Amino acid sequence: MEVQSLDSRRLFWTYNRGMTNTRTRPTYLQVDLPRLKQNLTNIRKHVHPAKVMVLMKANAYGHGVDGLAPYLAPLVDYMGVAIVDEAVHLRRLGITAPIMVLGGTLPDELPQFVEHDLTVSVSSMELLDAAEKTARSSRAALKVHLKIDTGMERTGVHDYEAEAFLERSLKCHNLEIEGIYTHLANSETRDLTHARLQLTRFHDVLAYYTRKGAAPPPIRHVANSGAILQLPESHLEMVRAGVMFYGVYPGPDVQRTVEVSSALTWCARVVHSKITLPGRPVSYGSLWNPERPVRVITIPCGYGDGYFRRMSNQARVIVKGKSYDQVGRICMDQFMANALDDDVKVGDAVVLMGRDPSGAQITAEELAAWAGTNEYEVMTNISARVPRQYTTDPGPAQ
Repeated sequence: MEVQSLDSRRLFWTYNRGMTNTRTRPTYLQVDLPRLKQNLTNIRKHVHPAKVMVLMKANAYGHGVDGLAPYLAPLVDYMGVAIVDEAVHLRRLGITAPIMVLGGTLPDELPQFVEHDLTVSVSSMELLDAAEKTARSSRAALKVHLKIDTGMERTGVHDYEAEAFLERSLKCHNLEIEGIYTHLANSETRDLTHARLQLTRFHDVLAYYTRKGAAPPPIRHVANSGAILQLPESHLEMVRAGVMFYGVYPGPDVQRTVEVSSALTWCARVVHSKITLPGRPVSYGSLWNPERPVRVITIPCGYGDGYFRRMSNQARVIVKGKSYDQVGRICMDQFMANALDDDVKVGDAVVLMGRDPSGAQITAEELAAWAGTNEYEVMTNISARVPRQYTTDPGPAQ
């Protein structure tokens, strides 16, 4: 980790993962950690008194978990990941906050949950029995959240078959059954009929505990980003903040009841600049040919970095506050842009996503539209070879 003072108020630091010097790469991400902290504050106020789980899966949605997690750890109630390897990596970073693995888990992975004090999502009767056996044989606590499938049809015990599952869980005396939850399939849409149906099914499952005269698990959670924004009745004891924590709303129709803003800027520097004449098409396949002499600039970033090839001849970049079209086929490591008649030089700063100092910006939503995908894929596909740089006020990251 490298720390460099910028002024008396802010610090600029770089986490360098697998590279000897991030400054040698003229393509990088800037992550504004205080902005993420403000997003979390706004979410917490909106859902109070519910706890907030922040999702750190997929390299913290592309933001770089190694740089983000140590800063964030003192601020969160829970961290969520998709696979056990991500959770173990967080522990090796020194994270002591509770960590839940939300994805599917195999029985032979359960000893890692005991070893690293992780919370397992138990989504079947077989996994419940395996977890009980693992906890009993290891003579160690194993924390469990029961997963109910109310309409996602991915993992979890169906709501209409849940009673036997819950009955068995009450007999698992070696487990700490801390939570019970479900996942909504359509919480970010304008029509919330299906989301409300899922919530009703979940409450029908919870009614088992009342009939049994037993205490339910202390943490019930349903709300993902869309439900945090649109279904306050789903907040319960905890919510799971994913894409909205990173400052991106989960869909174009979602109600923006919490203010969040993107903390990510994808930057580069021009590595080549020259005049290209008519009849001299640009890049593989000769997909773009200038109609008059123009300045074509080369940017050292490509689909190997997560800048999708399918954005060819659709994307744009910002240089010194001005927008320029990307031209020609995007290559693995480079792409070109049409700088028209402007004097854009080698070394000039380029914004691929985010806001430049003039206020001009390119959003994750725009990249998603150019690529024919969603914002989640845009962020999580930014390659690990793109260095992440972090700005922060003096605080927990130091």
